[in-house]
Amino acid sequence: MGGGEADDPQNLRRIAAEAYDYDHDARWADYWSNVLIPPHMSSRNDVVNHFKHKFYQRYIDPELTVEPMVTNSTTQPAKTSVPPPQSSSSTSTTNTRQRSSGSSSRTTSGASANPPPSSMSMRWDQRTIQFSVNAWILVVAVLAIFPLVPKNLSNRAYRLSLLGTVCSSLYSLYSSYGQPRAWNVQALQVWFQSVVVTKDFIYSIYCLSFITSNLCLKFALIPILCRSLEHVAKFLRRNFSRSTLYRKYLEQGCIWVESNTTTLSIVSSQAEIGIGFLLVISLLSPQRNIVQAFMYWQLLKLMYNAPTTGSYHQSAWAKIGRTVNPLIQSYAPFLNTPISAVQRWWFR
Repeated sequence: MGGGEADDPQNLRRIAAEAYDYDHDARWADYWSNVLIPPHMSSRNDVVNHFKHKFYQRYIDPELTVEPMVTNSTTQPAKTSVPPPQSSSSTSTTNTRQRSSGSSSRTTSGASANPPPSSMSMRWDQRTIQFSVNAWILVVAVLAIFPLVPKNLSNRAYRLSLLGTVCSSLYSLYSSYGQPRAWNVQALQVWFQSVVVTKDFIYSIYCLSFITSNLCLKFALIPILCRSLEHVAKFLRRNFSRSTLYRKYLEQGCIWVESNTTTLSIVSSQAEIGIGFLLVISLLSPQRNIVQAFMYWQLLKLMYNAPTTGSYHQSAWAKIGRTVNPLIQSYAPFLNTPISAVQRWWFR
C-alpha cells in the first residue's frame, strides 16, 4: 500500500508542490494578491495551500492535478420580527419591490450560473490546437525513425517533428505567460526568469539546437515522442472517453501512458543525457559542432536544476556516478582531476 502511494506520479507532484519555496518566488506574491476571496478565508491554511497548488500547476508543473476546494459554509437562521401595521398602499408598494427584487435576483443568479462561452471556447481551442500539433508531431516522428522510410523523407520528417515541437512549446508558453508587460530590459528579464525553468522553454531550446545543426541524431526524437504521447493521451482520455473507436483501439494505450508518465520522464532524461555524450563523441568526427555540444551541455545543466526536470536528471546522474566512479578509481585514476573540474563548473 505505502509503496503504491509513493510511486503514484500525482502523489510525487503534490509532494513537490508542497516543498516548493513560494516565499522566494516573486510570481507567487503577484498571484496571491490577485486572488479574490473573503478575508476570513485568506488566513486558512487549506485555502492557501489550495491556491499554492494552483499556482504550482500553472507556472511550474501543468501536469499536477489540483482537486477542487471544499468549504463548509454554515447558514445562520434569519431573525423573525413582527412587522408594524402598514396601509394598503404601502403594502402594495412593498410587494411590488419584493417581486421586482426577486425577479432581478433570479435574473442575476441565472446570468452568473451561465458564464459567457467565449472564455470556455478559447480554452477549448487552445487544447485542440495543442492536441492537433502534438498528434502531427507524433506521426511525423514515428515516420522519421521508421527504418523502411527513404533517407531523404526520414531526414525531412526528423526536422519537421523538431520544428513542430518548437511551435507547440512556444504556443504553450504564450498561452500560459503571455508577453512581457513592457519591452524594456527589466520587464524582459522578469518575464524570462519566469519562463526559463519551464518544460516548454527547455524543449523549445532543445529542438532548436538540433534544427540548426547538420548532425542528424534520430536518438534525439525519444524525448519528443514521450512528450507528444503524454499530450495526445491526456486529450483523448478527457474528450473521447465515450467514443466507440477510442474504447476499442486507443483506451488501453492511453491508460498505460497516463499511468506511466514518470517512466516516460525517466526515459526522456536518460535519452537527453545520452545525447550529451553522443555530441561529445561526435567532436571526433568530420561533422563535429563544438558550439552545439557546448550549448547542449549548458541546456543539460539547466535541466539538472529546473524544478520540472531536475528530479529525473539528478536521479539519472546519481546512477551514472554509482556505476562509473568505481571503474575510474580502479582503472583510470588520472581522470579524477578533469572530472573534478567539470563538476565544479556543473554545480557553479
